[in-house]
Amino acid sequence: MCGNNMSAPLPAIVPAARKATAAVIFLHGLGDTGHGWSEALAGIKSPHVKYICPHAPFMPVTLNMNMAMPSWFDIIGLSPDSQEDEVGIKQAAENVKALIDQEVKNGIPSNRIILGGFSQGGALSLYTALTTHQKLAGVVALSCWLPLRTSFVQGAVGVNKEIPVLQCHGDCDPLVPLMFGSLTVEKLKSMINPANITFRTYSGMMHSSCIEEMMDIKQFIDKHLPPVD
Repeated sequence: MCGNNMSAPLPAIVPAARKATAAVIFLHGLGDTGHGWSEALAGIKSPHVKYICPHAPFMPVTLNMNMAMPSWFDIIGLSPDSQEDEVGIKQAAENVKALIDQEVKNGIPSNRIILGGFSQGGALSLYTALTTHQKLAGVVALSCWLPLRTSFVQGAVGVNKEIPVLQCHGDCDPLVPLMFGSLTVEKLKSMINPANITFRTYSGMMHSSCIEEMMDIKQFIDKHLPPVD
């Protein structure tokens, strides 16, 4: 899988309008690329924030009859008891942690970085935030679930026990049902400070995004990555 990642194209980036003092790393969903989300984030950008939207490597996906497509890890099924690609999920999380490290080397401390994602990318952003030793500014988890949820024991989260989480879900999502979002919130509340978790649902929204959701994301980013200069 590492080999796959080496060939993935460079991330789509929305640069800061002035010196970047904060960053948002946002992971797209299955079969997508970083370009769509970089355009969406450009519409809500703040001048001191750099937005990084990496592209997932191509790999065969069991759920889609083994067709190769951009995917952070293999998805075998979409029910809560489906088998999960544990090795792939853990490897993908390490790749995201390396991206965070790269930004730290570039001069942006990890506690000025928000990790986010949509669907499979949101799942990976949650898993990474809960398993990393890098203290993050927050997580934006859209239309997603928590992978390998049974591997988390209560109170086992490291440095991000107090991490702010914005979790969003459409109440008409046919692919990742709202129930997955609700179950994920309950699980998160047993692991991190419940006061820091915001769960927003959007009436009539399917497996997609909407203006209200983008405004909520902007508010969350502005609150947790304020200008420092």
